Amino acid sequence: MTDTTAPALSTRAALPIRERGRWRGLTAGVRRHRYLYLMLALPMLYFTVFRFYPILGNVIAFKDYRLADGIWGSPWAGLKHFQILFGDDAFWRALRNTFSIAGLKLLFAFPAPIVLALLINEIRSLLFKRFLQTIVYAPHFLSWVIYGAILYIVLSPVNGVINNVVAALGFEKIPFFQVPVLFQPIVVASTILKESGWAAVIYLAAISSIDPQLYEAAQIDGANRWQLMRHVTLPGLATVIMTLLILQLGWFLNVGFAQLFILQNNIVLPAGDIIETFIYRVGIQRARFDFTTAAGLFNSAVGLLLVLVADRIAKRTGLRGIL
Repeated sequence: MTDTTAPALSTRAALPIRERGRWRGLTAGVRRHRYLYLMLALPMLYFTVFRFYPILGNVIAFKDYRLADGIWGSPWAGLKHFQILFGDDAFWRALRNTFSIAGLKLLFAFPAPIVLALLINEIRSLLFKRFLQTIVYAPHFLSWVIYGAILYIVLSPVNGVINNVVAALGFEKIPFFQVPVLFQPIVVASTILKESGWAAVIYLAAISSIDPQLYEAAQIDGANRWQLMRHVTLPGLATVIMTLLILQLGWFLNVGFAQLFILQNNIVLPAGDIIETFIYRVGIQRARFDFTTAAGLFNSAVGLLLVLVADRIAKRTGLRGIL
């Protein structure tokens, strides 16, 4: 008669030994790379204090928050604030504007640094290439307060450069910041002019890592510069483009509070009010923290959903995702 209990007993006895081996391997790896783990201590402390711990504050969205009672002492309200939020016309207006501006930025501002990087890469003079790179990414270091002031001066209907040219051509001057229809195009154009040069640095770095032998092989096959760009450079950038696109979708509804807050005014508010400025105006100025926390939580949930969808689509098309 065969003894069937012996293998089971030996397996159970071997489990602790296997676990101890894994634990020893882990501790040995930590000791071996202890300085690398030590370097991670401060970043992890920063993210824990300023990123992870504040997530607990989202519970305000489900409470009738009272400043005197604090977060945990305030009574629960369930989904009341979400019901009020989705019944607020001002919120739906802000949501439509947010989607509109985010879509325009994704359509025009996201490809702009890719095109700029491809054009800069075609410049043969290294000195001129470095000079041009410095010129195009310098605006990134200006705050939106300074950049917005420059835009107001340039687009001024009184003595603005653009309106002086318009008047010289025989047309009427345009009050750019007093026409709601023009506000969103101004936002997108200013984003492209300010941020494209800095964003192009990532793509230029990715281009420099493409194997030169691919270009040599394509040239031997008779490819011109346009065909090299189309069939070698762009495929080499595909992974970087998809990764940055997925990350961009994660911040899809965060279209830039500082930019919109600086550029908008009461006249263009119907076209320029976004979720972030809505949260500031209602939550901070009117002290409705619970209501606007619900709006912020909805904003984050949409961003998370877009990231998951984009990552799944990227993997289905054979590209590498981020999750």
